[in-house]
Amino acid sequence: MEHDVEAAGVLLIDGHTRVYHGNLTKLPRRYVSRERLCLRGTTDYWVNALDGQPFFCVTQAIDPGLIKTLEDEIIPRLLADIPDQPAAEALEADPHLHRFTLVFDREGYSPDFFARLKARRIAILTYHKHPGEDWEESEFTTHQVTLQHGDTVPLRLAERGTLLGNGLWLRELRRLDEKGHQTSILSTDYRGAITTSAAAMFARWHQENFFKYMRQHYGLDRLVEQGTTPLPDTTRLVNPAWRALDSQFRSLAGKLNRQRAAFAAHILAPAQNTPTAAARHETRQGETLATIQQQQSALDDLKARRKATPHHIELKDLPPEQRVNQLRAGRKHFIDTIKLIAYRSETALVYLARETLRRADDARSFVRGLMQTTINLRPDPAAGELRIELHGQANPIHDTVVAHLCEELNATETHYPGTPLLLKYIPLRSSTFPLGQDV
Repeated sequence: MEHDVEAAGVLLIDGHTRVYHGNLTKLPRRYVSRERLCLRGTTDYWVNALDGQPFFCVTQAIDPGLIKTLEDEIIPRLLADIPDQPAAEALEADPHLHRFTLVFDREGYSPDFFARLKARRIAILTYHKHPGEDWEESEFTTHQVTLQHGDTVPLRLAERGTLLGNGLWLRELRRLDEKGHQTSILSTDYRGAITTSAAAMFARWHQENFFKYMRQHYGLDRLVEQGTTPLPDTTRLVNPAWRALDSQFRSLAGKLNRQRAAFAAHILAPAQNTPTAAARHETRQGETLATIQQQQSALDDLKARRKATPHHIELKDLPPEQRVNQLRAGRKHFIDTIKLIAYRSETALVYLARETLRRADDARSFVRGLMQTTINLRPDPAAGELRIELHGQANPIHDTVVAHLCEELNATETHYPGTPLLLKYIPLRSSTFPLGQDV
């Protein structure tokens, strides 16, 4: 954050579920959108820059939700770590000045939460959970929006002020796409340009792409350590008894709605003129009505029992057979830190490669492939160098990119750790060695 103060001013926050398939402990289930299933696992809340580069993550064995994690774990750390925040005098003099901006999805939607963040002078950028009716298309105008990677795209945007139920006044931005769908965005950054806010909100896909890429190429979900450790007895979690009652309530409510729909359909369907058909129709309606009354009575009973059951309880209040442990996290945190640094290093090389490659989208796959190629290591103590020779690539264009990367890396004048040897990167073009010669 000290190195890139501007990137630390607007941060992406999102949770990633690491699914656990073992049997050492029965972790609570949570919905995994990529699997479309409720699965057991832990949740990592990642804090990323707008281009997807990660800063840190917070692991929650018992997931309290995005809002709770933000207020208890992430925001205190950001208040302490983000550099160049406005001084108290500047904040007092300017009521619309904020410390930094948090970008998150609908999971963090809460008017009261927005108000608490505004009181702490932290701006938010999120989707509107209840946008209401569409705006008139005449309100939208075309803006040239510069995305995080420098591409400029035309977007039809509009802006209004909106008042939430708790009396909080926010900016509401909307984007109109080619199909006529309107995406509603809320913000408490009252001074940012509409194009800047739109680009920051749609940069959330960089974080989603980061999760996908890390799963595929960095083994983000891999279990690196076997075993469990006990959770504190004061850990709060959803009461299993309440969860069971809620599941029964939802299931019975669905059945009741289907029965009501069938009853209404029978009323609308005209009975046949024969006495036998009319009698069958009346009998069927009577049976359906009796079923509806029974299910409504059972639903009211479940609702009362659910209301009387505590929603959350502490771990110590659970029976011993229902208690859960957390997965060992020491080695996981260490490996995650290495992956975080490796991804940032890879991204730095990607930005360098894009300066030479014609197709910017090919830069990351090129760098990933370059990392997997063999090299020659030639120590030269007399010259004080460790020569790193990179073999020629498949075509001259890639050789040119490698030469550019080597030039930039050599400019850093980095020494091999623990030695006085200076790292010297040397590109070997495909034509350097005759065909068949060993290298």
